[in-house]
Amino acid sequence: MNALGDGTRRAIFELLADGPRAVGEIATHVPVTRPAVSQHLKVLKDAGLVVDRHAGTRRIYQVNPDGVAMLREYLDTFWNRALVAFKQTVEQPKEDA
Repeated sequence: MNALGDGTRRAIFELLADGPRAVGEIATHVPVTRPAVSQHLKVLKDAGLVVDRHAGTRRIYQVNPDGVAMLREYLDTFWNRALVAFKQTVEQPKEDA
């Protein structure tokens, strides 16, 4: 999930987790320009993690619950694999040293 691989995108995503925001408001919280915020939002939107809607002349962005659910399912596969590997390691017979 490369969309959250960038620190600024993660910061934007975390801001949106607190509630919907316009690009200008987001830009006041991150060290990049409005056009850069828009580009980060495009990446998040393309990944399905945020959605937007028009409100007059502004676009309001918010976290997409369906996209977050897909991300969680994706991350859960790694957690489950890690637990299986841990269980196999713990259950291996110990060699005499």
